[in-house]
Amino acid sequence: MSAISLQRTRKEIPPPVHRGMKKLDREAFKAKVKCLAVRVDEKAVGALAKNKVVQSQVLSMSRKRAIEADPSTSTNKLLLLDVETEDQLSAEVKEQLLPLSKGFVPYEIELGYDHWNAFDILHATLPEELLDDAPAAFTITGHIAHLNLREEYLPYKYLIGQVVLDKNNNIRTVVNKLDTIESEFRVFKMEVLAGDDDLVAEAHEGGCKFTFDFSKVYWNSRLSHEHNRLVAEFFKPGQVVADVMAGVGPFAIPAAKKRCFVLGNDLNPESVKWMEKNRQDNKVQDALRISNDDGRAFIRRAPLMIWKRPFAPLPPPATLLRKLEKEKRRAREAAKAGEVTAEPANPSAEDPNQTSPPEQPSPRHISHFVMNLPGSALEFLDAYAGSYTPLLEEADFPGRDDIEMPLVHVHCFTKEIEPEQGELDILERATGYLGHSVSKDVEGYNLHCVRRVAPNKDMYCLTFRLPKEVAFKS
Repeated sequence: MSAISLQRTRKEIPPPVHRGMKKLDREAFKAKVKCLAVRVDEKAVGALAKNKVVQSQVLSMSRKRAIEADPSTSTNKLLLLDVETEDQLSAEVKEQLLPLSKGFVPYEIELGYDHWNAFDILHATLPEELLDDAPAAFTITGHIAHLNLREEYLPYKYLIGQVVLDKNNNIRTVVNKLDTIESEFRVFKMEVLAGDDDLVAEAHEGGCKFTFDFSKVYWNSRLSHEHNRLVAEFFKPGQVVADVMAGVGPFAIPAAKKRCFVLGNDLNPESVKWMEKNRQDNKVQDALRISNDDGRAFIRRAPLMIWKRPFAPLPPPATLLRKLEKEKRRAREAAKAGEVTAEPANPSAEDPNQTSPPEQPSPRHISHFVMNLPGSALEFLDAYAGSYTPLLEEADFPGRDDIEMPLVHVHCFTKEIEPEQGELDILERATGYLGHSVSKDVEGYNLHCVRRVAPNKDMYCLTFRLPKEVAFKS
């Protein structure tokens, strides 16, 4: 057990140092700290606690109380001070303490592994050359902590994983990413470093619950703000949203909850499986259709599909039904009492006998395409060429001039850090893949910086209205 001297200039005591430890030994972090305690009557503790002069030298250590029981008697308490000897106390403090003191006694504080946080333990165990960039952050998905350790930290990965697990009560599993996202399904291999080998996570976002196997689908908790932004700012109830790379539904489920009609598509069968579960768990079966297609194929068939097979009208919102029922109940009670009251709100002036809101016809055209595959989504823009042309063969289609084209929201990366250069880079690539000019002057244009994913890499969301020249291209 290490003995650590209490330094007046540093109240936070570091743990014992064990450089190069690879397998966590919690017993190695026991330490004793010597300090001075003043014995006072239990009734005097409150007065000393309010005394600012005395408080200036009371021990202030995280996760350690400054007042302890006196083993010699039940009527006294020991007030711990941040010095080791009486002669280290200032004259002012002595003057305030002596009238209430029953004597000074040496005191020994025993510290253990539980006293220090993850930062402290890692900085006491990793080699000195690795301390500056020691792992200090991780992503939490449900009960899983996800690390992305660089190669030089891999020899200490199990120690790092166990410390992260120990010091975070809401975590049951710690994993490390093994490689970059290179597969067509946007998933990466991972290794369990500590805790339960359970990778089926449950996450909550945007008022929705999501369940998925974290090792088989793509999920990024850091994109929750972006999911909420698109749904809140762009999607309107009753609109049709086509989510080309929907994953397990972080855009599709909240949009359906908002009473949008959603076409959710993903190439990964695992994503489709979990999106189906999330559709049922969040009770949006009537507002979300799921498909397992290639993104390009989905873009080309979606406009004609929704025109020929629109969604059935959604049942009225429960809040509206409760309001109508409340109004009718008040009217019945007033009638029994012989009172004259206003008629309850009539959802349909054309049909006075109707007791619920009339069904609104579902839209037959898409208002939004979402393309959340930042690594390659821009490359899919070529699929929009001629995607609306099959509609011209439908007898009841009014014509290209009578339909509003959808907004396209495409996520992408750029290595241009300066915003002006990043915008030029994104617009140039979007123009090339779409085969049509995409500039700040196009209708519906918006370029939103989502987040910085690396020192030289930013993620953006480019929004523009699909040009009819592209959509109806022969």
